[in-house]
Amino acid sequence: MANDWDEVLVAREVTYTLEVNGKLFVIENVPARVNLNTGEQFFAPDIVERLQQII
Repeated sequence: MANDWDEVLVAREVTYTLEVNGKLFVIENVPARVNLNTGEQFFAPDIVERLQQII
């Protein structure tokens, strides 16, 4: 059994979705680190900033 601190993160391109003012934005091929155990996605600060500029 893996411990909580035994996270395995891998670089992947994911689909990022966000709803703003009732509109759904879908951006594909966004670089992220993905936790293989939980599926949780982590984005670099510059990626988040760029996504906010796009949306």
